[in-house]
Amino acid sequence: MKEWYFEYEIQVNRPGLLGDIASLLGMLRVNIVTINGVDQGRRGMLLRAEHDVQIERFEQILSTIETIAVTKFREPKLRDILAVRHGRYIQRDADDRKTFRFVRDELGLLVDFMAEIFKQEGHKLVGLRGMPRVGKTESIVAASVSANKKWIFLSSTMIKQTVRNQLMGDEHNDNNIFILDGIVTRRSSDERHLQLVREMMRMPTIKVVEHPDKFVEHSEYSIDDFDYIIELRHHPEEKITYEVLEKNTFMDNKDQMDMFGDGFNF
Repeated sequence: MKEWYFEYEIQVNRPGLLGDIASLLGMLRVNIVTINGVDQGRRGMLLRAEHDVQIERFEQILSTIETIAVTKFREPKLRDILAVRHGRYIQRDADDRKTFRFVRDELGLLVDFMAEIFKQEGHKLVGLRGMPRVGKTESIVAASVSANKKWIFLSSTMIKQTVRNQLMGDEHNDNNIFILDGIVTRRSSDERHLQLVREMMRMPTIKVVEHPDKFVEHSEYSIDDFDYIIELRHHPEEKITYEVLEKNTFMDNKDQMDMFGDGFNF
């Protein structure tokens, strides 16, 4: 069975409108998988049918209905599926269509969004921008769990500075999610770590880079190499500034050295 995304805007809000549309779909033997309001005055549906002709007939009938205006009718995209699931669309950059914006109050939506990306097969490079303590790493881990994938930190400051220079056992698996901190990796002088990152980047698997703008500095990579750029803020007006991030990383590393002597390097 094939799925479609159907979205319409209500022109005349009368009692029984949704019931009439649902009855029409039922008569055409088109199943409603999910239904939800996706915007003010708009409703979205995920539909499923065995034959294209059922959908074609539905579209023909819709053209005669004056109480609604069809805004979208297509094969469902990831944003459509999540809009129906959560009742609102993910904010997308008007100029850079691969950049998606979230605020901390939308962590559930963000985790769901990344989990759907993580379920895909093959190479996907995801960049995650955000200030300290906004929930970047926690969201990546939660999305990995939701996607039933194992996550591996190649570089991180989550608990203590971690810089990996080799993989072990089943870590050499295309089904794993590889996570690295762009600031930590770019500051690393460990050539074995940098070589491991290069090898990971060539693997047909999911890679997530925190602070992607710093990661691509003085490297063979560019922002254009990323399939998705995600921005996470405490509030919509927050500015993501790397001066604060680098200072925060330096202070965290200094504190960790004072407490533990040296960072993990293995």
